[in-house]
Amino acid sequence: MGAVGRGVNSEVRAPSPLDSVRRLARFTAVMYKPHYLLYAVVFVLALEGTAALVSQPETPWQPSSATVSRIVVVAFVLLYLRMVDEQKDLDYDRVHNPDRPLVTGAVSTGELRAAMGVLAIGAVGASLVLSAVSGVAIAAVLAYGLFLWAVERWSAAVRTGILLNLVVTYPIQILIAGYVLISAIDTGEVAARWQAVAAVAIFAGAFLHFEFARKTARERRPGEHLYSNRWGVTGCAVAILGFGVLAVAVDSVLVQPWERSGVRAVAAWIPVALLLIPVYGEWRFLRSGKPEHPVLPAVAFVFALYLALIAQALVCTT
Repeated sequence: MGAVGRGVNSEVRAPSPLDSVRRLARFTAVMYKPHYLLYAVVFVLALEGTAALVSQPETPWQPSSATVSRIVVVAFVLLYLRMVDEQKDLDYDRVHNPDRPLVTGAVSTGELRAAMGVLAIGAVGASLVLSAVSGVAIAAVLAYGLFLWAVERWSAAVRTGILLNLVVTYPIQILIAGYVLISAIDTGEVAARWQAVAAVAIFAGAFLHFEFARKTARERRPGEHLYSNRWGVTGCAVAILGFGVLAVAVDSVLVQPWERSGVRAVAAWIPVALLLIPVYGEWRFLRSGKPEHPVLPAVAFVFALYLALIAQALVCTT
């Protein structure tokens, strides 16, 4: 490409390091919205707090400096994975999302890869400060991100089959949750008990609730990555609601709100009340004629659930 560029226009030159930093900053502003950072904060707090509550309820839980470090690491990893997605989805985005920064040339693959290297070093380094096991766990997350990139590049079935793609890509969410748990166990905030591991199912249900909601449309759209192309509108509506129920049901089984009283009972029952949000979201979608499934109720449910889990952990630990 460089030789061709020089042949066409001798004025073309590679951007300076400062230009690259600016281009990466613009990419981050466009593709890494504030809600990604907010998600990192509430996800880590909710997972660590819930795992602490169900594994050692007799010990008061509150965020520590180690918790803050894990939030920073997860925020780094989410940006790293956003950069991976931008590159592995390039061919699809050229057709369906032509305004993406990598498609328009607002940022280059070389710049993204350099930034990924910096983010990886920062994430692993910050985790190693917590513990060696934390460093290994986050390195596994980063490595799996690269593995996904390679698999989608080599396998057309994974690249184009949305359900197979979900099966292959979803484990990275489990690995991120695993990092938080392993690190929190190693630094003492969470006890190494089966209940802590079972708590991951709450977050699996919440993530899949949102994942299906954002990729469901009323009409079949060949060529687009939509679950509704395979399962139809009704099937996706059932799945979206079902994943929300799964998240709340697992929390209820682990926390047992019926065994609590007073303020603790109120805090423990809040997640159940929040099921009204996905119920409303599906009722609204099925009754309306809008082509897109509403994403806002799914976003509201996930964030409200995570905030409720944080409050639950703070109130219910003694």
